[in-house]
Parts: sequence; C-alpha cells; structure tokens
Amino acid sequence: MSLFRLDASILPSSSASRSLADLVEAEWVAAHPDSTVVRRDLAADPVPATAWADAVTSGFVDAEQRTERQLEARALATSFADELIGAEALLFAVPLYNYGVSQHFKTWFDLAYTDPRIDTQGTALRGKPATLVTVLGGNYAPGTPKEGWDHSTAWLRRVLEDVWGLDLRVVERPFTLVGVNPALDAFADTAAALKEKAETAATAYGQEIAALRGRVA
Repeated sequence: MSLFRLDASILPSSSASRSLADLVEAEWVAAHPDSTVVRRDLAADPVPATAWADAVTSGFVDAEQRTERQLEARALATSFADELIGAEALLFAVPLYNYGVSQHFKTWFDLAYTDPRIDTQGTALRGKPATLVTVLGGNYAPGTPKEGWDHSTAWLRRVLEDVWGLDLRVVERPFTLVGVNPALDAFADTAAALKEKAETAATAYGQEIAALRGRVA
C-alpha cells in the first residue's frame, strides 16, 4: 500500500515544513521499503480556486445538467478522496502563512470534503494514522507577545482529528524566521532548541505511523 504525503509550502527549496516531513517519510520508507509514497504538492499543482464552488453547486442540479467545470471538480474531489482512503498512513506538511491557514491547503481540504466518503457522516478515514507537520515563522506560544495569533494549527487539528477522525500526531516548529529576520536574532538559541525538538518528534512520529501500518480496519 502507501503513505500519502501532502506539501503546502510555496518555497520548496528552503521549506522547513518539507524538511521535517522528510524525516517522517524517511522512517516510513526505512520500515516499509516495498511501499509507495503518493505525493501531492499543492504549490506545484494548486487546486483551482473555483473547484469547491463548482463541486458544491453540482449537487443542486441533475447529473445531465452539470457543466464541464462541475464535472471536473467532482472528479478532482473523488481523486483526492481516493488518495486519502487508499493510503495506510497520511503525512501533511502545512506552514502557517500570514497568521492563518495556507490557502493551498484550505482549497484542497474544502474540495476533498465534498466527497461523501470523507464528509462528517461518512468519513472513511477514522482511525487512520497521520502526522501533521506545521511550522511558524514566529513564536505564538502562551506568554509570548503574539500569543493567539496562530489561527492555523487549531483549525488543522480540528478538521484532521475531529472532522476526519484521524489518529493524529502533530510536529510543530516555531521561530523558523530566526536567522532570516534580523529582528529575531536574540532568539537564536531558543530557535535552535525548538528545531531540535521538532526534528526529534518528526523522527519518532514517523516510526509510530510506520509501526501502525495495517492495523486500521
């Protein structure tokens, strides 16, 4: 079978989220060298912004009256759901952008969610092992000046854990802009420690989801 991996970073050559996801994937491949990694890169192949609306409105008309765009959107949603359902484990690498959810990921999720097999009532993903890797340029932890400004991570956990029912592990690395933004230079030691902690978690969670292969009904 396979590991499904989704990347949403718009900077593949310098992506902190992709680097952490690589650690998760490496553990999967080491444990299951015979398996396949199915990849979806939302930056290289973004979902059309109109696809979700086309898929939703297609449900309001008879099948023979659907437009070409509506048919294409429904087919794309089906392919997204097929990828998720067919995989034995899931890996999502989704950065925080402008204090909110990546538009690429949100557009992908909205369209995938129109497939009745993985909507709230019919989710075929319940209990599937998954890892979410998310990175944040700053630090929004309790007690920091921008506490509460991360409007992405809680939403990602909500839709992956509560809506789809995934057996989810979360790797979070703050302060990825340390070394890039001079205003954050004072936090170099903290950033290094957080990076090491995230890398350790990514490796451990990769081992966990690999060990759970085949245990989900």
